[in-house]
Amino acid sequence: MYLGIDLGTSGVKVCVLRDDGSVAEIAGTPLHAHHPFDGASEQNCTDWWAACCSAVTSLAPNLRSAIRAVGLSGQMHGAVALDRTGAPVRPVMLWNDARATQECADMADAHRQAAEIAGVPPMAGFTAPKVLWLARHEPEAHARIAHVLLPKDYIGYRLHGQFVTDPSDAAGTSMLDQRTRQWSKQICAICDTNPEWLPEIKFGTEVAGLLQPDAAMALGLPDSVPVATGAGDAAAGAIGIGAISPGDGFISLGTSGQLFVSTPDYRPNTNRLIHAYAHTLPDLWFQMAAMLNGARPLAWLAQLLNRPLTELLAAAAVAEPGPVFLPYLTGERTPHGDPNIRGGFSGLGETTTPGSLMRSVVEAVAFTFADASDAFEDVGTRNETLLAIGGGTKSDFLMQTIANVTGCLLGRSDDAAIGPALGAARMACVAEGGRSLQDVMTKPAVATWFTPNADEAEKLKVRLASFRALYPALRTAQSRRH
Repeated sequence: MYLGIDLGTSGVKVCVLRDDGSVAEIAGTPLHAHHPFDGASEQNCTDWWAACCSAVTSLAPNLRSAIRAVGLSGQMHGAVALDRTGAPVRPVMLWNDARATQECADMADAHRQAAEIAGVPPMAGFTAPKVLWLARHEPEAHARIAHVLLPKDYIGYRLHGQFVTDPSDAAGTSMLDQRTRQWSKQICAICDTNPEWLPEIKFGTEVAGLLQPDAAMALGLPDSVPVATGAGDAAAGAIGIGAISPGDGFISLGTSGQLFVSTPDYRPNTNRLIHAYAHTLPDLWFQMAAMLNGARPLAWLAQLLNRPLTELLAAAAVAEPGPVFLPYLTGERTPHGDPNIRGGFSGLGETTTPGSLMRSVVEAVAFTFADASDAFEDVGTRNETLLAIGGGTKSDFLMQTIANVTGCLLGRSDDAAIGPALGAARMACVAEGGRSLQDVMTKPAVATWFTPNADEAEKLKVRLASFRALYPALRTAQSRRH
């Protein structure tokens, strides 16, 4: 048995994999982000560990006792600052934290080649500008830093006691030289980061360390089992879906959204904000459109209306088209690179219903993938068929709408909702030894295909045009708030 642990934004998900590659059990524990002011998004890493312990110990005891290796995945970009004792210096600023906007501009001005080295221009959610923000705004906290980790690597530290990361998570810091897969001393210098704070880089299937006795006791696992280094959630999702060869691609519908395609070499295109990152596996990179608001706006509206999400989605599927929605609740990366934009409805009226509101939100999430697909086409990448992962794939209506607006055939497997946790378990399997990448990291059988509907696609073109017109209009209006 192999255990995959995925530290997401909304919860910790764990997956137990049998030797034959089938899933034995999954479990999870929810997490919540804190927003101390507009644009801020934080979590406490000690809460991560508590949620990890809760999720793992909820698994059947006979499965836990049979675990032979552990693998990791996690939300990317978070700045986990630890002191010399390994204690957190402050709450973790997350991937959707927007406070370091000025630091991004200053980094770009200080090093004109920073984007080319790091794979994409500096963005507020990345680790590097956050460390620079700490140096300027919380100098006492910055002075205490001895280690800077990524979120899943903090869980790794609690498991095996080592400071280790992988190339894909390191890529998301904006401090990695993507070509060499080594920390860039030039970028570290402009973001006030001591390179000695940064973890050792190992490939995702390499062993980062052995499970320590105290961690084994807390989790109810055998001690001294190997812990694979793991990967950032995007690369872990790729491994879970078998996207380990050039040209393999998928979409991810978690809290955030991604359109991901593996490449045989480093292919940056900084003008369209396509992220070009090192994969967690040797001799492989990837291109990714990163949308800060994946399936999260659907859950947000359900919470706001205090209605079950499944009920609202059912109503949306039969509702007439209503308002146009901009889903940028926490800003947006691809294609806008705008951490300050916020969401909004246009066209509310007396006939607007909860179902029509949810239909607008579903369309808006699909439209972000249309924008991502267009950005990929601009750099010469076109995928006719893509697999899909993440909790948002449970909605047939959302999946079909994405297929319609992108013109792409989408496939969903029975394990699609497991996502990166499955990839983490697969990395554990390879790390334990005796199994090859090709043997373990196979593509899943597709249970449901979503074929683009030409008639619906034609109807959605007008809605897509309105959606694209709404961004500049709201950006202008919102710029006057302050």
